[in-house]
This record gives sequence, structure tokens and C-alpha cells, in this order.
Amino acid sequence: MIQRNLILHLLSVILLFVMISCSGNQQNAKQETKAVKETSEPKVEINNEAKALLSALNEMGDYVNSRNFPSLIKASTVYDELDGNILVIDLRSEDLYAEGHIKNAVNVDFSDLPSYFANDIDPAKYDKIILTCYAGQMSSYSTSLLRLAGYNNVFAMKWGMSSWNKYFAKDFWLDVVSSEFQEKLDTLGNEAGDIGDFPKMNSGKTTGSEILKTRIDSLFAQGMRAAIIHADEVFEDPSTYYVINYDRKDKYESGHIPGAVRYKPGATLGIVSEMQTIPTDKTVVIYCNTGQNSAFATAYLRLFGYSAKSLLYGNNSFMYDRMKQEQDSLSWIPFTGAEIHDYPYVKN
Repeated sequence: MIQRNLILHLLSVILLFVMISCSGNQQNAKQETKAVKETSEPKVEINNEAKALLSALNEMGDYVNSRNFPSLIKASTVYDELDGNILVIDLRSEDLYAEGHIKNAVNVDFSDLPSYFANDIDPAKYDKIILTCYAGQMSSYSTSLLRLAGYNNVFAMKWGMSSWNKYFAKDFWLDVVSSEFQEKLDTLGNEAGDIGDFPKMNSGKTTGSEILKTRIDSLFAQGMRAAIIHADEVFEDPSTYYVINYDRKDKYESGHIPGAVRYKPGATLGIVSEMQTIPTDKTVVIYCNTGQNSAFATAYLRLFGYSAKSLLYGNNSFMYDRMKQEQDSLSWIPFTGAEIHDYPYVKN
């Protein structure tokens, strides 16, 4: 009886060993299969022009991944430094500039900025060159392009002339905030697109510096209207666009434009694998709280040939009341009278 029990025990041990061995082999086989699958997935190489442009920007200091991005400056700082070694450039129309502008500011058309910097001034002699406009979005877009071109002392005045004096805010920031679409927001998370190539720029140039200059000149020549879009256009059919929410995760999760994909500020632009998920066959709409950070990002995407547009006035243009209600809990940035100063201006 003892001998029989011993034999049964030995058989049980052998059977258990065999089962463990088989299970281990199956697990190894699964791991090997997974490894083969992962390594066999094709890696999408980006085109040569995009590589050259990325390399040139990286050599110049990788602005979009630096602490200086975005380069915004408050109106209060500009006012305090008016007697210093600064140049203020006003991008508004001649008529509005004549109605009132910052003392000693020069009026330059958006499309003339590259020529103005190259031929009319010595940018390096100024401590700061400050661009201002109607609401801060044109100046943000322009500043981004000029910084990418290598002018490292350029800043955009936050909120534009709307923050300088109420006289300028009444027809812009104070007149554009809206809550029209705040009931149409979505809270579902959306995945980024598939990995693909960067857009084909077809600049005809070979070196990164040549491509950079050609692209920047082209974007200024296209005008600002090509780089912006209104909320009512987007909400008419959000699926028409690839919408990028360029903000914090908690803000995205509290409510975003339907279909929007969140791209983390400071961890998207300039990172090849992240930018490869942005489609080249759809209009890309990028938005933030105010339209100013998104204007900086839009300039970078358009530099690489993406059909990108910044949502004018950002969240302020479609969920303003909700932003004010949740301002303390989510740190929204609604434009209010607190942003407006009573600084003097001159007429010309």
C-alpha cells in the first residue's frame, strides 16, 4: 500500500512538471509571437524635406520644446519698459492704428514682416521686439514664425491691444466671448491618428535653412486668414476636421469639442512620433483657452505643411460662461475686465 502511494505521488509530480513546462513553452511562444509582431510593424519614415527642416530647427535651439515657447508678454510689462530699448510693432490695419496706438509703436502689415526684419531694422539691437494686434492671436502666430526664423527677442503682447485700454477691447475681446456651444461638448476620450509621414512641402530646396526661409516667407505671404477658423464653422460638423485640444488633461476630460484628440502642450510639437499621428489629408483645428497658445502651435504645424488652423479666441469663443463657473476648479482663463488696463495711447 505504501509502495502504491509512493508511485502515485511520483506520477503526480511528473504530471505537474509536464504541465508547467508546457505552460511555460506556450507563454514563451506567445511572447515570441508578440515580439515578432512588434518588430515586423513597418516604421514610417518621414520625407527628406521634413527631416532637413527638423534638423535645422534643432540646431537653432529647438524653440518649440524650449522654455520660451510660447513667447508671450503682459501689457503691464510692456508699459513698464516703454522707455527701455524695445520696439513695439502694431499689426493692425492702418485705420485702427491711426485711431490709437502705443507711443512710438510702428505699424507694419502682417505680410511685410519678413522684409521689415531683414531690410528695415537691425533686430539684434533691441532688447525686445513686441508684436501687438487686435486680440493677441495674429501677434502670437507672427511671433512663433519669427522665433522659428531665428529672431530670439520677439514677443507677442498677451490679449493684444484689448488689454491695453478698454477703447480697443470693446470691439474685440469684449465683443467675441460666447457660450453658444457649451452644451454640445463631449467627455469621451479620442485616440490619435495612425502613424504616417509628414506633409510633402515640395519647396524645391534641399538644405534645412533654405526650406525654413522658403516656408516662412510662404506663410506670411498667405496671410493670417489662412491660419484661423471660427467656432461656428467647427461646430457645424466637427468630424470634418482633425481637432486637437491643446490643453491640460483635466480640462480636456471636463468637456471638449466632439471628436477632439488631446495633445499635451510641451510634449507634442517637434517630437516626430507625435506629429506623425496628425493626418495630412484633413484640416487640423487646434485650440486652447484663448487662441494664443494654439496660434503659436499652429504656426509650427503650418511650417511643416499641415493644413492647420487656430480656433479664434479658443474656449472663450464657445464655452465662456462655463469657464467662469469653473475658473477656480480648473484654472480656466476667461477674458474679463481684470485683463484690461487704462494705459495711455496716442493718435496719428
